[in-house]
Amino acid sequence: MGERLFYAGDNLDGLELLTRRGLHADLVYIDPPFATGNDFRISQRRANAISASGQLAYSDRLRGSDYLDTLERQLCAIRAVMSPSASIYVHIGLAVEHRVRVLLDEVFGAENFRNSIARIKCNPKNFARYAYGNVRDSILFYSMSPKTLTWNPQREPLSEADIERLYPQTDVFGRRYTTTPLHAPGITRDGETGKPWRGIDPPEGRHWRYSPQRLDELDVQGLVAWSSTGNPRLKKFAEDNKGKLPQDVWEYKDPQNPLYPTQKNADMLRRIILTSSNPGDVVLDCFAGSGETLVQAHGLGRRFVGMDVSAAAQGVIRGRLRDVDVEWVEEDDEPGLRVFRATGKPQELA
Repeated sequence: MGERLFYAGDNLDGLELLTRRGLHADLVYIDPPFATGNDFRISQRRANAISASGQLAYSDRLRGSDYLDTLERQLCAIRAVMSPSASIYVHIGLAVEHRVRVLLDEVFGAENFRNSIARIKCNPKNFARYAYGNVRDSILFYSMSPKTLTWNPQREPLSEADIERLYPQTDVFGRRYTTTPLHAPGITRDGETGKPWRGIDPPEGRHWRYSPQRLDELDVQGLVAWSSTGNPRLKKFAEDNKGKLPQDVWEYKDPQNPLYPTQKNADMLRRIILTSSNPGDVVLDCFAGSGETLVQAHGLGRRFVGMDVSAAAQGVIRGRLRDVDVEWVEEDDEPGLRVFRATGKPQELA
């Protein structure tokens, strides 16, 4: 089977095809309908609003039990093609988030829930309404296993304000730093870390974090700050900080002029792909829409499988992948299945 595939049809049929062929996805990102009750159209002028004109991009008419039953079947079919270490990110609107999370608990197990990520999607709104402005949606993050999952957290660089707040002191070279205790909780009765260093005992109920020999080395290196009362503390420099670990609130606003109504922020998808997959892994998006997931997966050296029943989506996806040197080759004997061949080496996208 080719490394880059697209199924032009109903995703339940496409997922059944993958199951028959034994293909497993290492990461799934989906942006299914939000049960809005609307039709979304696309024209040459715009694709970012509900419109009465233009080609039908997709219909979001299913609601209530019909919507939930359909999504449950799709989630079960997705789970059947996921590898044991795979994760799934389900991008969903707030109106149905609570119901979709119940479905995900049933399909993947509540123990495999990782996060409900709040995604800031747009600028503040000033519509007159009896409610607070809605500037976010949610990404529900689950895994196949509580512990056996691909996890490469993408640290965020500190801002200048962060550095000034967290590293308030400056040394003679102009480097910003803070200090932390050189002792830790617990008593070491017989070990070296419980003995005096430079004639100083560790505080009551605590021990030195390092042996006296290591403490001497740190002092020689200029990494020990001495207070006016002779209290030693360890220097931590801003330049050594590897960045902040990611949290569960993301600000990734969608494109102002999308190519397709559901097109999502490219940097957000890059973050998901880098965090929950490795080079060469298979990334699945069976609600492919604008093809952004597929484009980003290719640019990051991953394989991809996309699916979408919409003719409008298929046209956008084909054009976008051609722009990154991936050509649509119809050489498979399965109805609806298309194979993409890279005409050049995958290049990390700007």
